[in-house]
Amino acid sequence: MSLLPTQSELVARARSDLRVGLPVVIGAGAQGIVALAAETLTQGRLDALRALPGRAQVAITLRRAETLKARAYDGDLARVVLPGDVDAPWVRALADPALDLAAPMKGPLVTARDGEAGLHRLTLLLAKSAQLLPAMVTMETDHPEALAVEMMATRLAPGAAAADLALHHPLLPVAAARLPMEASDHGRLHIFRPDNGGIEHYAIEIGRPDRDAPVLARLHSACFTGDVLGSLKCDCGPQLRTALAEMGRAGAGVLFYLNQEGRGIGLANKMRAYSLQDQGFDTVEANHRLGFEDDERDFRIGADLLRRMGFGAVRLMTNNPRKVEMMQAEGIAVTERVPLITGTNRHNAHYLDVKRAKSGHLL
Repeated sequence: MSLLPTQSELVARARSDLRVGLPVVIGAGAQGIVALAAETLTQGRLDALRALPGRAQVAITLRRAETLKARAYDGDLARVVLPGDVDAPWVRALADPALDLAAPMKGPLVTARDGEAGLHRLTLLLAKSAQLLPAMVTMETDHPEALAVEMMATRLAPGAAAADLALHHPLLPVAAARLPMEASDHGRLHIFRPDNGGIEHYAIEIGRPDRDAPVLARLHSACFTGDVLGSLKCDCGPQLRTALAEMGRAGAGVLFYLNQEGRGIGLANKMRAYSLQDQGFDTVEANHRLGFEDDERDFRIGADLLRRMGFGAVRLMTNNPRKVEMMQAEGIAVTERVPLITGTNRHNAHYLDVKRAKSGHLL
């Protein structure tokens, strides 16, 4: 086996590079792009990018473009032409809606309509996978391989990188141990890690569920604010505790704790969304202003974990019909949807109304 990194490992390296402010090169042959995350952009790196031959642009998603009233000629994204007199804080303000009021944009923004946007689209997917704001500063290049060597930058082959980002990486068992809990003395915690070294996910097994019968199960997306801090802005904490308690009373069940905070956008972006909610936007509107879709989660993870633990059918504890559809699409039989209704308070009433009206939750 070669000691050279695989494509998946290069993508993982590229995520880390973007998070610390390093450039990534995507391309092969005579077509490529140099990309920096707007969120971690420094003035020095912006100046160095501008010193390269070409036209600097900032790729943003359609959702963010709509907020900024920028023309999205490429359908699902817009390529904002970077004015020559703006600095790194201006670029960060373009990406971060928290600064929309403090640093109003000097418009109108000029967006590119010529050329291909495929590589720009790929940079946005990479940013999302790194849980960064989906806004990327880019410069096209006709010698990506040589430039990557010169800059000591991670280089991704476009086709292989796109395939890897669309792939669900298999989750492999790492460790498991007995864990007595409030919900049940007979608990067991399983840790799983994707084969590309990505973020880990957990399975909390209550009792000894029968693998030949539908198991009482919940796919619970991580919510640090609700699960740990007892936030009143959502219903996540009560849902977690109620689901575990129900499994304890039933004597068997499994709860999958999926590290997809903030509907898949990460805790930092979730806090940005909370800040926007304080300005009057609802959950969905806040996500859109950040440049994300309503829900960026991947429920294939839950189906994979169920199969790896030997389950083929579930009694799924959820109010979200999309979870039922995704499980069935992945070959997991959902014999029953078990409602998981918890209390409402003055802080989360509007949040639950939006869940019902815009996300189709059955509350």
